[in-house]
Amino acid sequence: MKILMLNPPFLPKFSRFSRSPAVTKSGTIYYPIWHAYATGVLEKEGHEVRLVDAPAERLSREQCYQIAKEFQPKLVVIYTSTPSIYNDIEIAGQIKDLLKDSFIVLTGPHVSALPEESLKIDKRIDAIARREYDQTLVELAGKLEARQSLIDLRGLTLRLDQEIKSNPDRELINDLDSIPFVSDVYKRHLKIENYFYAHCKYPVVSIFTSRGCNAQCDYCVYPQQMFGRQQRQRMPENIVAEFEYIEKELPQIKEVLIDDDTFSFNQEYIIKFCQLMLQKKIKLSWIVECRANLGYKTMVMMKKAGCRLIVTGFESADNQVLKNIKKGLTFERMRQFVQDAKKAKIAIHACFMAGNKGETKETLKKSLKFAKEINADTCQFFPLMVYPGTEAYDWAKTNNYLTTEDFRNWLTSEGLHNCVVSTPELSAKELVDFCDHARKNYYLSLKYMVHKFKQVLFVPGEFKKTFKSAKIFLKYLFR
Repeated sequence: MKILMLNPPFLPKFSRFSRSPAVTKSGTIYYPIWHAYATGVLEKEGHEVRLVDAPAERLSREQCYQIAKEFQPKLVVIYTSTPSIYNDIEIAGQIKDLLKDSFIVLTGPHVSALPEESLKIDKRIDAIARREYDQTLVELAGKLEARQSLIDLRGLTLRLDQEIKSNPDRELINDLDSIPFVSDVYKRHLKIENYFYAHCKYPVVSIFTSRGCNAQCDYCVYPQQMFGRQQRQRMPENIVAEFEYIEKELPQIKEVLIDDDTFSFNQEYIIKFCQLMLQKKIKLSWIVECRANLGYKTMVMMKKAGCRLIVTGFESADNQVLKNIKKGLTFERMRQFVQDAKKAKIAIHACFMAGNKGETKETLKKSLKFAKEINADTCQFFPLMVYPGTEAYDWAKTNNYLTTEDFRNWLTSEGLHNCVVSTPELSAKELVDFCDHARKNYYLSLKYMVHKFKQVLFVPGEFKKTFKSAKIFLKYLFR
């Protein structure tokens, strides 16, 4: 069967596959990673698949419609996000008008959280493949080819005449090693140079080595609406084999981003992976997303195996705020993590949030003070972004803290994050203003500028990465 996997047009360089979709101030644009993984799974089953990433390729609606008309797919799968949902559904409906016989499916966290509501927006949409959708699409394509009923297809919310029916959830995939390498899908379907992550060497490949997360953070949408709260891991041998593939087949790649929700739950597993990387003599540097519970000995092994930087969500420097959001870590443990990372000579990309439960002007000051103390390689400050299906969204809605319920307002007109949460302690504007202030205070400090100047002079590849990001970032920094 011909299948079109579409990341639809919206705003230029809109990162729909980010955990918090937006146009970024750093110029980062994400790979269409979940569509790419599903593409590999569908191709493995013998389907003819075309993966189209409109924001990265700067394709217009009309160009996407032309691609659909020429390809004539029988199944069209469109990834959606909260701020772009009305745009995405409109495009899906237009494609249905062009291809009357095609089956149109929406995917993504937003429609997984609000499947019936999303289908009611436009009667032209046939179904929603909820949560982890790889195997749902495989079964759907098979049933469509065989002209079989979809009435009991797990993981699907579908339109039946005038009725909308949500079937039970599908079991999550346990054997992640059975999924083809996403880097191979990138090579065959995408232009690698279109993708840029400000904290990574350029060009970079983004992969996942696990799905799901054991943490209970109330704001994170992937565990709550896509992959569950139990981590499932690829075997170390499988991950190292993908690194070998990347070195051989994508020689232009300078770094690999392991973009898991967290890479740090099973530290024995990490050590085994690092040992294999050393045995196989992998030269590629890599970056991981880890919680601040990572031990020093594990960091030392990671450094030996090529880990250059750890992305860590600190969120706040206040213990009560951390407790309120179910972070499962204390400020003291975070400080120890920073000390260990510096001792192991691994850089940090630090992430902070403003506006979580219990946030005040004083707790925000504590977070900025801690951020400057860390002096991380890069640091980001975001106002709380609440997405349907998360505990944080329910908290904001129940307490009447949402300033709007129009999902279009989750972004500014430029596509930047627009805080829609105002609490009795802090308004949405105050939270955005704090993030702007913190960003300037951090990046324009003498301590940071000296650090970055030394990097640009002495670290290979740093000038190219920094210059590419700074071209976009500075216009926001000095606004």
